[in-house]
Amino acid sequence: MERRAFLAWSAAAGASAVAGPAAFLRWQEIAPTLRHPGRAEGHFLRAGAPLPPPSEVLETDIVILGSGVAAVSAAWKLSRGGHKNALMIDGPEPFGNAAGGRFGDLAYPTGAHYLPLATPESAHVREILADLGLIGGDPQAEAPTYDERCVLHGPAERVLHAGRWQEGMLPGEGLAPLELAEQERFFAEMARIGALRGADGRRFFTLPVQLGSSDPAWDHLDALTFKQWLDRNGYRAPSVHWYANYGCRDDYGMSYDGVSAWAGLHYFCCRAGARAANAAEGALLTWPGGLSELVGAMARRSGVARRTGSAASLRRVDGGVEVLCFALEGGVARSWLVRARKAICAMPLQVAARVVESIGDYGFDPARHMPVYPPWMVANFLMKDFPSELPEAPLSWDNVVYDGARSGLEAAQGLGYVVSTHQDIRVRPPEKTVFSAYVALTGRSPGEARKWLAGASADELLALAAADLKAAYGINFAPCVERVEITLRGHAMAAPLPGFRGNAGLAALREADGAVLFAHADLTGFSLFEEAAWWGCRAAERALA
Repeated sequence: MERRAFLAWSAAAGASAVAGPAAFLRWQEIAPTLRHPGRAEGHFLRAGAPLPPPSEVLETDIVILGSGVAAVSAAWKLSRGGHKNALMIDGPEPFGNAAGGRFGDLAYPTGAHYLPLATPESAHVREILADLGLIGGDPQAEAPTYDERCVLHGPAERVLHAGRWQEGMLPGEGLAPLELAEQERFFAEMARIGALRGADGRRFFTLPVQLGSSDPAWDHLDALTFKQWLDRNGYRAPSVHWYANYGCRDDYGMSYDGVSAWAGLHYFCCRAGARAANAAEGALLTWPGGLSELVGAMARRSGVARRTGSAASLRRVDGGVEVLCFALEGGVARSWLVRARKAICAMPLQVAARVVESIGDYGFDPARHMPVYPPWMVANFLMKDFPSELPEAPLSWDNVVYDGARSGLEAAQGLGYVVSTHQDIRVRPPEKTVFSAYVALTGRSPGEARKWLAGASADELLALAAADLKAAYGINFAPCVERVEITLRGHAMAAPLPGFRGNAGLAALREADGAVLFAHADLTGFSLFEEAAWWGCRAAERALA
C-alpha cells in the first residue's frame, strides 16, 4: 500500500470514539467467545472411554489422519501424482495450526498468519505456490515472481518502545551507540552463519531441516540454550536479548533460555537466499485469514475426500491398516472403521502415541522421546472503529510491544497483533477490521501454563489477550471493540529443547516406511509450514512408491 493510503487510515483513526470512564464499563460488557479446538476429543482419547460399534466400514487405498499442513500437503502431493483413491480424516479442527475464522465478511487467523519467501531448499513450497498460481514462470528460479496480492506491503512492522512507535522490529531511537552497534553485530553474524556450508556443500540451517548439512561442526550447539550462546558470544544489549527471546517465543512457544541454541540460530539463519523478482529479500506472504486461505486452496486443489472425525486407533493388519474413527456429537460418540493399504499419520505425536497401536515397535518410546508442547493463545478482536494512533509511525501489519505486556501469568508475554485488512489496498479505511493478538504463555512450564489456562476465567483470559493492545492504545481501545474470540491451544507445537537433534525416537519415526507413514512437523520440532509440508509430501511419495 502507498504511504498516503496509510496516512488516510491514521486520519480516520483519529476521529474514533472519544474515550473516558465509560470505556472501562464498555470493556466489562464484552464477553469473549472461548474456543478450545481438539480439547474434547483429546480428553476423550486420554480417558480411554469405549466407543460404540462402528456404524459403517469405508474402503480406500490411502487414509490420511489429520488435517493440518502436513496432512493437506500429503493430499496435494498424492493428487499431483495422479492418485485419486484417498480419504482424509480431518480431525477436530480443519487445517490445525493453520486454521482461521470469520466475522461475517472479515477473515482472520486463529493460527499461523504468514509464510516467508521460499528458499531454494524449499522446492516443494515453490511447487505448491506455483500450482496454486501464486508464483509465475519458473518456480525454481533464483528469484521467482510472486503474486502481488499476497506479498506483504508496507508498512510491514513497527515496535512500541518507551511510549513511541518505531518502524521495524527492533527499537533504535533513544538507544546508546554501543547497543546499536551490538544490534548490527548480531545481524551481521546471523547473515554470516546463514550462509555457512558444511563439508558436504549444504547450508547448516535450512528448511526443511533434513536437507541441511550433515556435517557435525555445529551439533554441539544443541547442548546449549540460545541465551547461553548469546552470553558466551558477548551479547549484552537488552534489545538483542529481547529480540532473540521474541523469535523463540514466536516460533517455538518457549523462552530463549529453554530453547536449544541450534534452534535459536535456525530461526534467524534458515531462510538465507529467499529472494523474489518483485519483492525485497526477506519479504513475507500473507492473507487476511492467515495460512488458512493457503491451506484451504491446497485442500480444494487436491480434491481428496474428507471425513470429519478423529482417529481412535490405528493398527496394522494383513494387507494394510485398520483405523477406528469417531466423532463427538453433543458429547455422544459415534464410530466407523476405515480399511486402507497405507496410512499417513499426520497427527501431532502426543496424539499419535495414543492412536497408533504398539508405537514402540517403530522405535518411539513416548516416555523418553515425546516432545514438550507449550500452550498458545490467539485472540481476534472485531473492531468497529480504528483506535486513535500515536503519531510516530502508522498502523502496520505487525505491531509489537517491546518487552511485551504482562498479565495473569508472570512473564506471559504478548507477541503483538496483526491487522487482518492490511492487504486490502484502499485509500479510505474499511468500516471494520480485525486485530489478531498472539500470546506465548512462557511464564511457567508448559504443564503449569496449561493448568492456569484450564482454571482461568473469561475475564482473566481477555485481560491477558488484550494486554499488548491496551499498552498501545490505553483507554481508547475498548470502545472500538465489538466482539472477541479467543482460541486456546493447550498443546500448540513441539518445542526444540536442548538435545532435540539427538532424539532417537523422532529419528526412527522419520525413517518408518511401510503400511504406516509418519508426517508431521513434530518429527523435527519446528512447527513451520515449510517443515510440515515437506513431511507431508515425503510421506505421499513413499505411499505412492
